[in-house]
Amino acid sequence: MNASLCTDIAIDSPHWTAALADAEALAAAAVDAVWRRAGDNAGDAEVSIVLGDDAMIRQLNSRFRDRDQATNVLSFPADDDGSCDMPHLLGDIILAYETIAREAQEQKKPIEDHFQHLCVHGMLHLLGHDHETDTEAMKMEQLEVAILATLNIGDPYVIEAAAVKRQA
Repeated sequence: MNASLCTDIAIDSPHWTAALADAEALAAAAVDAVWRRAGDNAGDAEVSIVLGDDAMIRQLNSRFRDRDQATNVLSFPADDDGSCDMPHLLGDIILAYETIAREAQEQKKPIEDHFQHLCVHGMLHLLGHDHETDTEAMKMEQLEVAILATLNIGDPYVIEAAAVKRQA
């Protein structure tokens, strides 16, 4: 039996619906792709996604990471061992529209692709992946690229490297 992933999405900024009408479907598809590829799949799970803005994410980043600045995505793993009969709560992913839109424009990539990449990135963090060391970063990036390919999204790191060269 395949374990299922329940995705709870809250839109807390009107920017998302104004600029990316299918944001909920894109986010759900991205985290589901991660779950199918990298998830435990030993039981049902739940993830919460909040589509916020720079002000929201800056406040969270300041409070929980001591960084008084906006960022594109934050992940907060739940302290849930999945031992009860309820779906295992993986945690929360919060995304900031303005930062994501700006980055997509700067990197000359579709906002939909960048948004899904960050959903994948956030979900991998909830599953315990990290990029604190070069080895961890390379492993996580390879996993992201493989998962994004299942969503018909090209390697974002190749695109980012090309954008950096253009800006230099």
